[in-house]
Amino acid sequence: MKIVMRYVLAAVFGIAGIAHFTRTEGFSNIVPGYLPCKTFIVKASGVLEIMISILLCLKRPGTVFKSVINSFLVIVLPANIYMARKSLPLGNIDVPKPLLWARVPLQFVLIKIVNKL
Repeated sequence: MKIVMRYVLAAVFGIAGIAHFTRTEGFSNIVPGYLPCKTFIVKASGVLEIMISILLCLKRPGTVFKSVINSFLVIVLPANIYMARKSLPLGNIDVPKPLLWARVPLQFVLIKIVNKL
Protein backbone atom coordinates (compact mmCIF):
# COMPACT_ATOMS: atom_id res chain seq x y z
CA MET A 1 0.00 0.00 0.00
CA LYS A 2 2.87 2.39 0.78
CA ILE A 3 4.29 1.97 -2.70
CA VAL A 4 0.91 2.76 -4.25
CA MET A 5 0.62 5.91 -2.13
CA ARG A 6 4.16 6.88 -3.10
CA TYR A 7 3.31 6.67 -6.80
CA VAL A 8 0.00 8.49 -6.29
CA LEU A 9 1.88 11.31 -4.54
CA ALA A 10 4.48 11.27 -7.31
CA ALA A 11 1.70 11.70 -9.87
CA VAL A 12 0.06 14.52 -7.90
CA PHE A 13 3.35 16.39 -7.53
CA GLY A 14 4.32 15.74 -11.15
CA ILE A 15 1.03 16.92 -12.61
CA ALA A 16 1.02 20.00 -10.36
CA GLY A 17 4.63 20.76 -11.25
CA ILE A 18 3.99 20.58 -14.97
CA ALA A 19 0.88 22.74 -14.55
CA HIS A 20 3.08 25.46 -13.04
CA PHE A 21 4.65 25.79 -16.49
CA THR A 22 1.57 25.26 -18.65
CA ARG A 23 -0.68 27.51 -16.54
CA THR A 24 1.82 29.96 -15.08
CA GLU A 25 -0.60 32.90 -15.11
CA GLY A 26 -3.26 31.03 -13.17
CA PHE A 27 -0.74 29.95 -10.54
CA SER A 28 0.70 33.49 -10.36
CA ASN A 29 -2.77 34.73 -9.40
CA ILE A 30 -2.77 32.63 -6.23
CA VAL A 31 0.63 33.81 -5.02
CA PRO A 32 -0.17 36.28 -2.23
CA GLY A 33 0.18 39.89 -3.33
CA TYR A 34 2.79 40.71 -0.71
CA LEU A 35 5.32 38.39 -2.37
CA PRO A 36 7.51 39.70 -5.20
CA CYS A 37 8.58 37.83 -8.34
CA LYS A 38 5.39 35.81 -8.70
CA THR A 39 6.39 34.13 -11.97
CA PHE A 40 9.72 33.06 -10.50
CA ILE A 41 7.98 31.65 -7.41
CA VAL A 42 5.52 29.70 -9.58
CA LYS A 43 8.24 28.23 -11.79
CA ALA A 44 10.61 27.49 -8.91
CA SER A 45 7.86 25.68 -7.01
CA GLY A 46 6.98 23.81 -10.22
CA VAL A 47 10.59 22.64 -10.58
CA LEU A 48 10.59 21.50 -6.95
CA GLU A 49 7.33 19.59 -7.42
CA ILE A 50 8.69 17.85 -10.51
CA MET A 51 11.89 16.96 -8.64
CA ILE A 52 9.84 15.57 -5.73
CA SER A 53 7.78 13.54 -8.20
CA ILE A 54 10.85 12.04 -9.86
CA LEU A 55 12.54 11.22 -6.57
CA LEU A 56 9.37 9.58 -5.22
CA CYS A 57 9.33 7.37 -8.32
CA LEU A 58 12.96 6.39 -7.85
CA LYS A 59 13.06 5.51 -4.18
CA ARG A 60 11.28 5.41 -0.86
CA PRO A 61 11.79 8.73 0.92
CA GLY A 62 14.02 8.83 3.97
CA THR A 63 13.69 11.18 6.91
CA VAL A 64 15.42 14.13 5.21
CA PHE A 65 13.42 13.81 1.98
CA LYS A 66 10.16 13.54 3.95
CA SER A 67 11.13 16.73 5.78
CA VAL A 68 11.75 18.50 2.47
CA ILE A 69 8.36 17.42 1.09
CA ASN A 70 6.56 18.40 4.28
CA SER A 71 8.34 21.75 4.44
CA PHE A 72 7.28 22.43 0.86
CA LEU A 73 3.66 21.58 1.73
CA VAL A 74 3.77 24.01 4.66
CA ILE A 75 5.43 26.74 2.56
CA VAL A 76 2.71 26.62 -0.11
CA LEU A 77 -0.08 26.62 2.49
CA PRO A 78 -0.40 30.45 2.46
CA ALA A 79 -1.16 30.33 -1.27
CA ASN A 80 -4.04 27.93 -0.62
CA ILE A 81 -5.35 30.13 2.19
CA TYR A 82 -4.99 33.26 0.03
CA MET A 83 -6.82 31.54 -2.81
CA ALA A 84 -9.70 30.52 -0.51
CA ARG A 85 -9.94 33.95 1.17
CA LYS A 86 -10.09 35.75 -2.17
CA SER A 87 -12.24 33.07 -3.92
CA LEU A 88 -9.71 32.96 -6.74
CA PRO A 89 -10.28 30.60 -9.67
CA LEU A 90 -8.08 27.56 -10.16
CA GLY A 91 -6.68 28.56 -13.52
CA ASN A 92 -9.81 29.28 -15.55
CA ILE A 93 -12.07 27.16 -13.35
CA ASP A 94 -14.25 28.87 -10.74
CA VAL A 95 -14.18 26.61 -7.72
CA PRO A 96 -16.84 26.91 -5.00
CA LYS A 97 -15.46 28.59 -1.89
CA PRO A 98 -16.04 25.52 0.37
CA LEU A 99 -13.87 23.43 -1.96
CA LEU A 100 -11.17 26.10 -1.93
CA TRP A 101 -11.17 25.97 1.86
CA ALA A 102 -11.09 22.15 1.73
CA ARG A 103 -7.66 22.40 0.05
CA VAL A 104 -6.23 23.93 3.23
CA PRO A 105 -6.56 20.86 5.48
CA LEU A 106 -5.61 18.71 2.49
CA GLN A 107 -2.03 19.94 2.99
CA PHE A 108 -2.04 18.32 6.43
CA VAL A 109 -3.49 15.10 5.03
CA LEU A 110 -0.66 15.03 2.48
CA ILE A 111 1.87 15.59 5.28
CA LYS A 112 0.39 12.65 7.17
CA ILE A 113 0.62 10.47 4.05
CA VAL A 114 4.23 11.51 3.45
CA ASN A 115 5.13 10.61 7.03
CA LYS A 116 3.68 7.11 6.55
CA LEU A 117 5.71 6.32 3.42
